[in-house]
Amino acid sequence: MESRPTLVFADGACSGNPGPGGWGTIIVTPAGEVTELGGHEPETTNNRMELTAVGKALRHLERTPGPLLIHTDSTYVIQGITRWAFGWSRRGWKTAEGGEVANALYWKRLMALLAERKQSFPPEAAAVEWRYVRGHAGVPGNERVDEIAVAFSKGRSVRLYVGPLSGYGVDVFQVPEDTSLPEEKPRQREGSAKAYSYLSEVGRSVKRHATWAACERRVKGVPGARFKKTRSAQDEAKVLEEWGFTPKDVQSED
Repeated sequence: MESRPTLVFADGACSGNPGPGGWGTIIVTPAGEVTELGGHEPETTNNRMELTAVGKALRHLERTPGPLLIHTDSTYVIQGITRWAFGWSRRGWKTAEGGEVANALYWKRLMALLAERKQSFPPEAAAVEWRYVRGHAGVPGNERVDEIAVAFSKGRSVRLYVGPLSGYGVDVFQVPEDTSLPEEKPRQREGSAKAYSYLSEVGRSVKRHATWAACERRVKGVPGARFKKTRSAQDEAKVLEEWGFTPKDVQSED
């Protein structure tokens, strides 16, 4: 008989990015038991809190067999754990450009928890499926973990529910039919598209440049510096997310 999955919602929040942060998770077992978890970090980033929320859920379930359905509104988490992290690991936790991977310690912890799960249980009992839910779109489970994470990030007290699903006021099974990642536009051939921007990161400071020459001046000869050409606003946001930043963290130059 096929075992039913444990349902997980996870979210992170940060006031300032970097700044005080919080994380929240909901875990619903096949037996109908609900556990809410949450916590606070005094100085962190939004992406670190997203990763922490998922990691805390996996840690809580490390001795619990059965498939997991993990819902998150972070494309950074899903793409990182299903695509990027394997390449980072093979390269010794370096990006394709040779820079340091942002939040490497958090990624290593998450990968270790998933590897532990695979070693501890048979394949069907260790399966983890990642599902994307758009944030602030009225998905009850996602709205609740966001509420927990934001409250913790602001230092507010939160009453976390632990008990039967029958007494839980959140309809965790109300999720969109489509929980796949948003489709990306097909990329044009390398070098054929005009640059939208050039990004550089030096000492955890990110700047946007209009020309490659300006970008090169900033990163040339600087140990650990990173740079990337982007072709659209969406592409730029994706690069920033991979680096551990958001568009509002970027300083414009030129």
